[in-house]
Amino acid sequence: MKKLRVTVDGKSYDVEVEILDEGGSQPVRTSYSPARASASAAPAAAPSAGASKSAAGEGEVPSPLSAVVVSVEVKEGDSVQEGDQLLTLEAMKMNTLVTAPKSGTVESILVGPGDAVEEGQGLIKLS
Repeated sequence: MKKLRVTVDGKSYDVEVEILDEGGSQPVRTSYSPARASASAAPAAAPSAGASKSAAGEGEVPSPLSAVVVSVEVKEGDSVQEGDQLLTLEAMKMNTLVTAPKSGTVESILVGPGDAVEEGQGLIKLS
């Protein structure tokens, strides 16, 4: 079971998706509940140079899926609270909001708008 947050027409949903083996015959189960509204800072562009596709390291917020970065809502040095929106990813024409898993300070931004990211890749480092 994988938990994702998707946004459809500006409305966010927390979704649980069951990943089945390729040979499985069971249907994909989904459930959703409206996501809580998230506070966000003013959008800020982030540098995209040096984007690493390695697995997230300590303190890094991992990508929940393979996608393209649409926007980064924070900048280095920003203080964030648990649940604040950090960035938006897009995959299969659906947006996924990535939120802070804990309160902290944005130490570095590892990706920028337009970057393709892999599942588990570090996006933002919090300290």
